[in-house]
Amino acid sequence: MQPGFEMRLAEKYTQLSARLQEAGDHLAANPLDAATRSLRAVADDSGMAPATFSRLARALDYESFEQLREALRAELGRRVSSFASRAEGLRRTRDEGVHAFLERSLTAVEGNLALLSASIDPAKLDHTVETLSAARKVLIMGALGSTGIAEYAGYMGKFLGDNWELTGRMGASLGSAFSDLAPGDGLVVVTKPPYATLSLRAAEAARARGAFVVVITDSHACPALRNADSGFIVPSESPNFFSSYVATVFLLETIMAMVAKLSGPETSMRISEIERQNRALGEVLDR
Repeated sequence: MQPGFEMRLAEKYTQLSARLQEAGDHLAANPLDAATRSLRAVADDSGMAPATFSRLARALDYESFEQLREALRAELGRRVSSFASRAEGLRRTRDEGVHAFLERSLTAVEGNLALLSASIDPAKLDHTVETLSAARKVLIMGALGSTGIAEYAGYMGKFLGDNWELTGRMGASLGSAFSDLAPGDGLVVVTKPPYATLSLRAAEAARARGAFVVVITDSHACPALRNADSGFIVPSESPNFFSSYVATVFLLETIMAMVAKLSGPETSMRISEIERQNRALGEVLDR
């Protein structure tokens, strides 16, 4: 599977000149115009020369801007396809065998993981882990389809320390969680299209209070990225009617494991005590 425009832009972004970054930002923020209008019209709207967009296309390993435009059209088609229409597409393939569907699903997941591994910036990942590890408090936020993923991350975080906190769930006040957020704290936001406005507002509010904001999404055009200190774009292709979270879970598990590696012996003692209490309370069975 070849990476699409947004994945290529994310992978190469730090290597681009400021002008090419600006051109990439314009295309990511205006995908419909870029996919349907002429290069001249796109350039006029952006205030940049057509040659800038042609250079961007070559920098992202496209043969031409037209090839880049075709990639945008394909991504736009996937993005605007609603859950309902994608479910209808599944219904039309009801005669597809179980093994064939499993193969399609496996291919998509393997492609997502491979693209994530190839595109992630190790230095950015290291910096993110080190900052979260040193944070006084880390909030974890996810809504709509990302709710369960955030809860899983919160569950893992509680093993690391009581400074990790899931927020915005079960009627909990987001305001109370953010009331003492300050520089030296962190917020991890997981959000996928359609973006939950609560998650977008959380990233903005945390950034305003000086916290270190981590945004995990699947699109360079995600509005929360403008408030991110560290942003990760995770592929989510799937033959299903919803976006895949497999690569997102993989990234979160990796982050948590790396934080645990940086922790002191008190973390191991805490995990041991949690496990002891789980058994004492009859919450788990060893066999």
